Amino acid sequence: MSDFDFNGKVVLVTGSSRGIGAEMIKAFGKCGAACVVNYVADSEGRNEADAESVAKELKNPLVIECDVTKSEQVEAMMKQIQDRHGGLDILVNNSGIIRDRTIKKMSMDEFESVVRVNLTGTFTVTQKAATILRSGGRIVNLSSVSGQMGLFGQANYSSSKAGIIALTKVSARELSRQNITVNAIAPGFIDVGMSKGMPDEVTQNFIKQIPLGRLGNVNEIVSAALFLASPMASYITGQVLNVNGGFYMG
Repeated sequence: MSDFDFNGKVVLVTGSSRGIGAEMIKAFGKCGAACVVNYVADSEGRNEADAESVAKELKNPLVIECDVTKSEQVEAMMKQIQDRHGGLDILVNNSGIIRDRTIKKMSMDEFESVVRVNLTGTFTVTQKAATILRSGGRIVNLSSVSGQMGLFGQANYSSSKAGIIALTKVSARELSRQNITVNAIAPGFIDVGMSKGMPDEVTQNFIKQIPLGRLGNVNEIVSAALFLASPMASYITGQVLNVNGGFYMG
């Protein structure tokens, strides 16, 4: 599988201390990439511990604490990557949060905080990474089926993920000058991370609406990211790859 040989490539996955992000960075590591693990600090230190745990499975990883909503922290992260590796080849914008509530009950902070992390964070990391991304580089953004359908109780999350789709297309046009492709993955309901926190009856209700009749496996999202970052996807840019078992067909 020489197309999935990432030896000599430098990969940053934001929010890679757990969930889909952790599985992605570990997969890139197994394929030979030099890996940058990113986490945001929390008061309990759980994210740092998780990031260090992920790093143990990687060869000579760079572990960086960085809040993607803080421009100066993102800039410092890119400088660290530049200093260690001389540049970046693959960026996966995975950082995201979820704070579900109906529009009637949603506070302004609940709306803005989700948009700030998911959408503004993706923009900020893309902007700062553009200065160190090498020619032939890849950006993969994590959108969601929620951003395509608008799921109940997710005015903030759906808006942020729909915004990521638009941002992906603009980025693809602008960064094509540097021979960098930009694509998005829109996962459906996956058996790890945010979907896992849903009540069982809610999960079962969604499964009934999925033509393939099951939740997605995290490896199915990871495989999509590996493909989009690989030479096989060199003429694909500005696209949204739906990985949702047929739940949404756009």
